[in-house]
Amino acid sequence: MIVAIKFLHIAALAIWCAGLVGLPLLLAKHAPDDEQEDFSRLRLLTHNAYIRVVTPAAVIAIAMGTALIFLRDAFVPWMFAKLVLVGLLVLVHGWLGHITVSIGEHQGDYAPRPAWPPLAASLASMTVILGLVLGKPLITEKLAPDWLNEPQGQPLPVDEVPM
Repeated sequence: MIVAIKFLHIAALAIWCAGLVGLPLLLAKHAPDDEQEDFSRLRLLTHNAYIRVVTPAAVIAIAMGTALIFLRDAFVPWMFAKLVLVGLLVLVHGWLGHITVSIGEHQGDYAPRPAWPPLAASLASMTVILGLVLGKPLITEKLAPDWLNEPQGQPLPVDEVPM
């Protein structure tokens, strides 16, 4: 069962990451002076790619990844660093959705944005995530300074202190 979930996770990740690379490039091709036919074709392509391919792949990748975390009991510091970067990918995904909707609502008034900001954020996150997953580095659990882990002379509001 873990093999099947991991396969679905990796397949969905490949589609999602390809979309996060391809969509900024497609969105940058929109031009305000496009003919209506060209604008409609490119608009439908970007909209359908985002709604019907990239977003479902993102949902499947995150769902299968969450299942793997619990099935493999992977509650280790590098995994939490990876999850922060996955959150960045989700933000880029939402940003691309916003750009896609903006293009559809403002034909003629829309100046295409450069592809490099979302593309750079996506590629940087993907690279670090891949390094974390393949390297599984030993990250110390004491990421916070000592003063954040101590009550500083004040009683804690709970009886039990988590270890």
